[in-house]
Amino acid sequence: MLQLGFASAILPDLEFRQLFELAHEIGYQCVEVMCWPVSKAERRYAGVTHIDVNQLSETKIAEIRSIVETTGVTISALGYYPNYLSPDVQEATQAVEHLKRVFEGAAKLGLNRVNTFIGRDPSKSVDANWPRLVDTWGPLIEMAESLKIKIGIENCPMSFTEDEWPGGKNIAVSPAIWRRLFEQFDSPNLGLNYDPSHMVWQHMDYLAPLRNFSDRLFHIHAKDVRIDRHRLDDVGTLAYPTQYHTPKIPGLGEIDWGAFIATLLDVGYRGPVCVEVEDRAFEGSVDDRKKSLVQSHRFLRNFIA
Repeated sequence: MLQLGFASAILPDLEFRQLFELAHEIGYQCVEVMCWPVSKAERRYAGVTHIDVNQLSETKIAEIRSIVETTGVTISALGYYPNYLSPDVQEATQAVEHLKRVFEGAAKLGLNRVNTFIGRDPSKSVDANWPRLVDTWGPLIEMAESLKIKIGIENCPMSFTEDEWPGGKNIAVSPAIWRRLFEQFDSPNLGLNYDPSHMVWQHMDYLAPLRNFSDRLFHIHAKDVRIDRHRLDDVGTLAYPTQYHTPKIPGLGEIDWGAFIATLLDVGYRGPVCVEVEDRAFEGSVDDRKKSLVQSHRFLRNFIA
């Protein structure tokens, strides 16, 4: 059936072994493991490295596999979420090269899922971004196919702050664009790491994509969101989204999780559902972040056996 897990970005303080021991202790079945290059993070939840794919020796691979076997907690996917279409060519090139290492790392570990963004130059339209998107992603998808890796594209617009406006840093934000991507790249290895919360604050149906793209659901992020209507009424939908929406852990926002999980099951999805914590109410300390995972697990276990 479904496998309940969490994304490791919320616990950068823990080593890989500690992360998986905690997941086992709480009762999670899997973890999406962040694999950023070892460096200083430039934004929240970025720059987290629980597996350094540039240092995957046979000894390290054996150690990772031993921890997975001992805890009984699997790796749902490797995660890396930069901007491959950044107007900063050096940034984009480095991101593409690291994604290749993540693909190779997944293959070495015997994994078949890597989650990421498509990227976007936020100053350009979708059509203006498209030629570069095709040039960038064509070879990446071919590589993923050769390694038998499924690429799960998260549907986050990445348009929350001034530097990300007006277009955002991830083009794959809507069903219309997903269809265009899947038509452009006729590959069974390109799909979605679907997060319903991003549909809510865009004022879109978050259940319809489960039915309409059921064959492209590779991985699921469980994140909730609250629309602060009093703020929205004051600033309007053209304001930066951070002015009127607040990410929450599952059960503390506007998503009907019973309907969401029921629809997932109805369309035949049987993969990972990983809690993604971006709730500032639980960011005060490591203990608070751990509590967010405990509370999310307790809530979602009402719907996931």
